[in-house]
Amino acid sequence: MLRLLLFIAFLVVPVAEVWLLIQAGEVIGGWQTVGLLILAGVLGSWLVRREGRRAWQALQNAVGSGRLPERELFDGAMVVAGGTLLVAPGFLSDLVGLVFILPFTRPMARRLIAWFFARRIRALAASSPYAPLFDMTVGMPGDGATPPGGRVVHGEVIRDDAGTPGGGPATYPGGPPRLDRATRIDD
Repeated sequence: MLRLLLFIAFLVVPVAEVWLLIQAGEVIGGWQTVGLLILAGVLGSWLVRREGRRAWQALQNAVGSGRLPERELFDGAMVVAGGTLLVAPGFLSDLVGLVFILPFTRPMARRLIAWFFARRIRALAASSPYAPLFDMTVGMPGDGATPPGGRVVHGEVIRDDAGTPGGGPATYPGGPPRLDRATRIDD
């Protein structure tokens, strides 16, 4: 899969870019096409500067608040990649660069790239010589998958003391004790 993507990126995309430039030159003229490419480069550099400042400010705010700035770092990398694509001549690269830079399309691109890399990492881990040591059916954190080591049962501790009248639950000042952590049950 990765070889196919690299083949497309290094062979098919440049050919498509040149073809689109020729088609645009035939429709609107050569000088107008060059002017459009220059305008896209200038607009791209302005957008990179603006969104780069926003990404840098968000990164500083995240670090200042003591939070791990994973989203902000990823956004900064996408702004740099998008700026590179916008400065490069070609209409397809400009389109992808805009998707990476614009703040309303960046979250979609971030999810798509994260999904691609998560799949790639899982495939690499499955083909690793250490794969038998890990449970490959476990998903990513937060996706509702079973954690390694068994399933987790959330519950509440209720004690039944024989010394209480009627054999019911014992009464405790402030209410019954609660279990505030999950109990792991090994399968």
